Amino acid sequence: MSDSGWREPSDLIIEQIEIGPMQNFTYLIGCRNSREVAIIDPAWDIDSLIQHIDSKGYKLKAALGTHYHPDHVGGHFSGNDVEGFSKLLELNPVKLYVHKLEAEGIKKVTEVSDSDLVKVESGDTLRVGDIEIEFLHTPGHTPGSQCFRVNNTLISGDTLFINGCGRVDLPGSNSEDMYHSLCKLCTLPDDTLLLPGHNYGHIPNATLGETKQTNSYLRIDDIQTWQTIMGH
Repeated sequence: MSDSGWREPSDLIIEQIEIGPMQNFTYLIGCRNSREVAIIDPAWDIDSLIQHIDSKGYKLKAALGTHYHPDHVGGHFSGNDVEGFSKLLELNPVKLYVHKLEAEGIKKVTEVSDSDLVKVESGDTLRVGDIEIEFLHTPGHTPGSQCFRVNNTLISGDTLFINGCGRVDLPGSNSEDMYHSLCKLCTLPDDTLLLPGHNYGHIPNATLGETKQTNSYLRIDDIQTWQTIMGH
C-alpha cells in the first residue's frame, strides 16, 4: 500500500492510497476538526487500511462505494478473492453508502446485507464532521456508478481516469450512458481536482481542465462518434 502524499489544504482531509495489484485507489475523506473520515472503495488489504486510519487518529464513520466491481468493494473474480466491504464491517462496522441502482450488485459480490447499505440518489449528501460529500450518479461503467464531489475535488471511480474512462463492454455497462456521464462531469469547473479509481495515468491526479486537454475521450462532441470509437 502506498500513499501519494497529496493533500488539499484547509480542514478537509483527503488521502489517495494506491492498493492492490490492479493499481486501485482507495480514498479517505474527512474533517480535520473532528478527525472523522469516510473511506471510498476499501479493498485488497483492509487490515492495512484500518491500521493506517488508527495511526492517524481518525474515526471511521462511513464507507462509500463507487460501483460493485470486486476490485473496488471486495468479492470474487477471475480466481481472486478480494477483501472489501465484508471484512471492513467485521473490523469497524459502519454504513455502506451506494447508489440505489448498484445495491443489488453490491450485495451479490460482497455478501453484505440490505441493512448494511444506505441507498443514495444523485444530489444526496453526507456530512462527515464539517465536510459535505455530494453523490453524483454517473452510469455507464455500471448502472449505478457514482462519483463523489467534495468542495472542489471529484473522486471519479471508474467513470473517468486521467487518460481514459471506464470500460463499457462489461455486463451492465452502457456506452451511451457513459458518454452522457462524461459530458456531465465536463460541466464542472476546470480547476476541479480529479481523483480517479485507478493509477492508470501518467500522473495520479490532475485538474479537470488539464484532463480535458490530454484525455481523448473528453474531446468527442457527438454520441455517434463516441459509440463508433467505443465499438458500439
